[in-house]
Amino acid sequence: MSLYTLAKWRSVQHSVTCLCHRNMTTTEVSTALRPFYFSVHPDLFGQYPQQRTTNENSLKLLSSYIESIQSRRFPSPCSLQFYIRPKQEQYDIFKLIKIILKENDIRKTVLTLLKSCDLPTEYVDKIPEERQNIKVFEINYRNMSKIDPIFGPIIMQNIIKEERETQSLLHWLKDNYLIAIEKSNLNRPLRKDVDKLKKIITNTVGVSKIIWDCGWNEMHFRGCLQSFIALAEQNPEPMHILKDRVLVFAPFTGVSLDGHIMLYTGEVRHNWLDLIKKVRKYDEVLLRIPGFEKTVSQVLRDIKVVRRKFMPKILAGEYERQLQQLTTSLSDYHGLRGYPKHWPKSLSNYEIVVETEAGPLMVSPTGQFIVPSSCPGSLLVNFLSEHMEEAASRLKTYTT
Repeated sequence: MSLYTLAKWRSVQHSVTCLCHRNMTTTEVSTALRPFYFSVHPDLFGQYPQQRTTNENSLKLLSSYIESIQSRRFPSPCSLQFYIRPKQEQYDIFKLIKIILKENDIRKTVLTLLKSCDLPTEYVDKIPEERQNIKVFEINYRNMSKIDPIFGPIIMQNIIKEERETQSLLHWLKDNYLIAIEKSNLNRPLRKDVDKLKKIITNTVGVSKIIWDCGWNEMHFRGCLQSFIALAEQNPEPMHILKDRVLVFAPFTGVSLDGHIMLYTGEVRHNWLDLIKKVRKYDEVLLRIPGFEKTVSQVLRDIKVVRRKFMPKILAGEYERQLQQLTTSLSDYHGLRGYPKHWPKSLSNYEIVVETEAGPLMVSPTGQFIVPSSCPGSLLVNFLSEHMEEAASRLKTYTT
C-alpha cells in the first residue's frame, strides 16, 4: 500500500463495531420454510385461479430474492402477497398476507416470512448465530476514485448497490406507467382487429373458443388469425371438424389432453391443414386414454389415476406413451419381486399423477403422488412405501 493510499484511507475511515452472523445453509433455509411453502403452495388453491396466480407470482419473486442473498448479491426490496387459509375457518375463506422484504440477511428474511403467516420459528431459533464482535472501517466512497488500485472494486459494488435500490419495482412503475398507457392506447386498434378476426372465425368455422397461448405479441396473434382465415377460405371442407372445439394458437401442433386443437404459431398453414384433416385420428387417442389410465390403476392396486387441474398442456399421444411406459415399468417390477407385504390390499384411497419423463418424483401439497413416466419400478415402489402416510394426511387435509 502506497503512502498516498494509506493517508487517504486514514482520512476517511472511522472505527465502528459490527456483528458478524453465521449464514444459514441452503438445507436449513429449505427446512425452515417448509411449513410456509405448504401453507401458500399454488396447488392448494386449484379451484381458485386468482389466489393461485397471486401465490405463484409471489413465490417466483421470493425464490429470486433468496437466491440473490445466498449468492451474496444485493437484492432489491420486494413486496409479496400470499393467500392462506386461516385455521378453523371455512374452506373457501382466505386471508391475504402482505410481506415486505428488504433485508440482506437470510435469517431475518426467513423469520419475517414465518412470523407474517403466524408459523412457528423454533427451528430457526435453535440454529446458532455465532456472533462475533469485529472492528471494521467505513469508507467515504464518494471521495475516492473508481480506478483506485485497492478500493476500486469496493467502490463499484457500492455504486451498483445504490443503483439497484433506486430501481425497485415501485420506482420502475412510476417511471414507466405513462409509457405503458401510451402504448396501450396505440395498440387499441390492434386489439379491435384481433376481436374482429376472432368473431369471423367463430362465425364461419364454428369453434367454441379461441385462445392465444404463446409468448408473442398481439401483432403476431393478428397475423395468425389472418392466416387461419385464409386457410379456411381456401379449404372450407375439412373445417367442419372444428365445430364446437377450442382452437389454441400454441407452442406446438396437435390435439391436447383436453381435446383442444393446438396450432403452432411458427408453422406454415399447410401443417395446420394436415392436423385438421387428421383430428379424427387424434380423437381416437383421446378415447383410448381412459383405458390406459385404468391399466395403470389395475397394476398399482386400484390407485386413482388423476390429472392436475393446472398441469402443463400436453399432446394426447404423448400422454398415452407416458402411461404405457409407466405400466411396463410397474408390471416388470411386480412380476419379478411383487409389492411389499406391508402395503394395503387396495390403494384406492391414494391418487397418482403421471407426468413427463423429466418431471419430479414427489408428494404434492394436496397429497397426490407426482410421478415421472420414466421412473423405474423399484424407485417408485420404495417412494410410495416411504410416503404413504404423508400422502394420506395431506389428501385428507385438502379434501376436508
